[in-house]
Amino acid sequence: MHLITHLSLPILYIAPILLAVAFLTLIERKILGYMQLRKGPNVVGPYGLLQPFADGIKLFTKEPIRPSTSSQMLFIMAPSMALIIAMLLWTPLPLPTALSNFNLSMLFILALSSLAVYTILASGWASNSKYSLIGALRAVAQTISYEVTLALIILSIIFFTGGFSLQNFNSAQHNMWFIIPFWPIALMWFVSSLAETNRTPFDLTEGESELVSGFNVEYAGGPFALFFLAEYSNILMMNTLSTIIFLGPTTCPHIFSTPTLMIKASILSMVFLWVRASYPRFRYDQLMHLVWKNFLPLTLAVLIFHNFFPTMLFFSPPMS
Repeated sequence: MHLITHLSLPILYIAPILLAVAFLTLIERKILGYMQLRKGPNVVGPYGLLQPFADGIKLFTKEPIRPSTSSQMLFIMAPSMALIIAMLLWTPLPLPTALSNFNLSMLFILALSSLAVYTILASGWASNSKYSLIGALRAVAQTISYEVTLALIILSIIFFTGGFSLQNFNSAQHNMWFIIPFWPIALMWFVSSLAETNRTPFDLTEGESELVSGFNVEYAGGPFALFFLAEYSNILMMNTLSTIIFLGPTTCPHIFSTPTLMIKASILSMVFLWVRASYPRFRYDQLMHLVWKNFLPLTLAVLIFHNFFPTMLFFSPPMS
């Protein structure tokens, strides 16, 4: 019985994430529709609620395209690895309890998110198409660049929490949310998370009007759906992580409140969709100028300031 419970726990952990991803796509299409003065999906099921399931059935029953000149094994493995890494990123996050709670949770998330770059590069290279390769190289350059600022921002916040555990971020915010004193860092984090998850206005990895859909141009059907699921899972994960880091999931210093965490992460996800409906795509030189000429010097300055002028006394966790 214990073995069955142990084996079913990851499945019970992954299923709600995939369900949330499915309905996030529906909410996105609904919000974009209303912002553009149209209805959005409203035919399949009541109010279009069954549209995500219809899309999933359509994609996974569609014949997959395998270019004859592609590297067949890597071509199939790349989208599978993208989804696996996206699911593993949720391991230390509390839903309501973490699947694996350990002291280096934040370092684990950073390391795994860096591995996602290899899935993009592998998919573009294995397709053996010049459009896919150019799109993959551009996507890898964007992702690696913004990972630098994300890591520096996390490191500067870690000086206040005293550890890499997600529980430390919760305990350190018992007086106030980190977003209040650190709103410039929080704003840079939010913009960097938009770029890291390839969302508008930084969706240059899938610039349809420029690179014929970028690195995944040769993918269709099920493999394309795996990339799609991985992208939206990363969006929800980044918003949940942003909530934990900057918005103090609960007023209780030692426990996570799942409903509160869920509500705040959902609001941040809505802001992601709002940004998509409001802003045009950046040029690539603007994208790189933003991170290397603006974000990197600012985050380095903040990191140095926090290192030489620690203020742990102001944000110390409560005494047990």
